[in-house]
Amino acid sequence: MPFSRAYPKRRLRKMIQRGEYTEALEFGRSIEERYTEDHDFLFIMGSIYYILEEPARALPYFERAITFQHDDIEALMLKTNAHLALKQAQEAVLCCMQILKIDPKHEEARALLAQLSE
Repeated sequence: MPFSRAYPKRRLRKMIQRGEYTEALEFGRSIEERYTEDHDFLFIMGSIYYILEEPARALPYFERAITFQHDDIEALMLKTNAHLALKQAQEAVLCCMQILKIDPKHEEARALLAQLSE
């Protein structure tokens, strides 16, 4: 991957590390057109929205990221938590089941699924 392509994502990550979430979001939106099919970029943008407690805006990014990397447990877990924040228990259950298909020993997904099934 050429350095010039990786740089914007690095810049986003550094902004997040510094706690510059609003600025990172603005920067991410400004380059989004170039990265609409980039798993890492989509995950980063979803994470920023999630950190800013905007789960409804985070979900589409996590969903698109997962289409490019089906076995991304971290994205699936964040998607699960976003659904829970939106009080969408059934969607969270489906995410947990998807995680457990990938990693049957994933404790957090297993515990959450048990809790949601009560």
